Amino acid sequence: MITALDHVQLAAPPGSERELRSYYVGVLGMTEVPKPPVLAARGGCWFRAGGAHLHLGTDQDFRPARKAHVGLRVRDIEAYADRLAAHDVPITWDDDLPGHRRFYTEDPVGNRLEFLEPNG
Repeated sequence: MITALDHVQLAAPPGSERELRSYYVGVLGMTEVPKPPVLAARGGCWFRAGGAHLHLGTDQDFRPARKAHVGLRVRDIEAYADRLAAHDVPITWDDDLPGHRRFYTEDPVGNRLEFLEPNG
């Protein structure tokens, strides 16, 4: 029986780890999690923030999804949007989800990310 979501994995092109680390740690403020050695040999990197665990694995035929995305809940979405803007990360606000404020952006390899905060 399913008890929780353990992690989400996105794909990335081989050799993009430095760029991903800079973005997910330096821009988004996540913490890198060391991969077990046998998995580290495959490339990619793992990150976490609060209860959110995000794995990025390398894919030789990488193509970012245009619709699929990871939804990350944040506190003080305006301040978080300002944080991304300070790093010149473009965001697109979307008001279509009742009861939430949210915006979309992309990581350096084109993966779509959604940041949202419930209203009130």
